[in-house]
Amino acid sequence: MTVILDASALLSFLQNEPGNNQVEAVLPEAVICSVNWSEVVQKTIAAGVDINGMREDLEALGLRILPFSTEEAELAAQLWQQTRQAGLSLGDRACLSVGLRMNASVLTADQIWATLNLPVVVRCIR
Repeated sequence: MTVILDASALLSFLQNEPGNNQVEAVLPEAVICSVNWSEVVQKTIAAGVDINGMREDLEALGLRILPFSTEEAELAAQLWQQTRQAGLSLGDRACLSVGLRMNASVLTADQIWATLNLPVVVRCIR
């Protein structure tokens, strides 16, 4: 069963933070969209970590990085009004839109997502 990873979930795995074991358990079935992957790479660089080989290492564990489609971009935009009170970013809505399009659950460290009554299953790692 495919699971969509939010950047916060993958970062918890990479940084060995609470909830990392939940991410590790789903990596063989995990997908992250290119928007969220960009966020992971940027935050990793900002933390001073060498990213050489990071993508290949994660792909070897099963992670798939998918392009962000036009349909998903439109879904993310449509989610803005429903999620703006919670302050969800474009990256957050990108993750959710991929979950909606693929009819898959999303894994995140952002607990506010679970309170939004969205038509996608949200699983919080902490």
